[in-house]
Amino acid sequence: MPIPEFVLALRSRIGTSPLWLSGVSAVVLDADGRILLTRRRDNGLWAIVSGILEPGEEPGPAALREIAEETGLGAELVRLTSVDVTEKITYPNGDVAQYLDLTFLARHTDGEARVADDENLAVGWFDVDALPDDLTDTSRLRISKALSGSAEAWFRR
Repeated sequence: MPIPEFVLALRSRIGTSPLWLSGVSAVVLDADGRILLTRRRDNGLWAIVSGILEPGEEPGPAALREIAEETGLGAELVRLTSVDVTEKITYPNGDVAQYLDLTFLARHTDGEARVADDENLAVGWFDVDALPDDLTDTSRLRISKALSGSAEAWFRR
């Protein structure tokens, strides 16, 4: 589901005004060290798996849910790798949002990568040194932090 029901309910009251939301992202690695990316339908760019937390949902399970919903894959979380605040994002429909994003490093455990929802156009595994040019800047930042192995990267831009 592209827009969660609770966000639609809020939007019915506030229109396109800025919303502050909590989100999760996952840098998913396979056994060969490749990174899982999705090509987003809303902007056509490659990105790591990400999504909005449902009210009361824990971040770790939410990240695993997003991985499964978007790509059909099973995964296990390795660790939290960063906590960031995004810039304000204006979506094609005019909605404005800003996210507190918690990014996790995850390891693929089972399943074949596929487009498993209507939010993405494609899914693929990429070598770390051969990431697509049209990868979102936020994904580049999150990948860099996740692969740095440094706790210092968690809270620094």
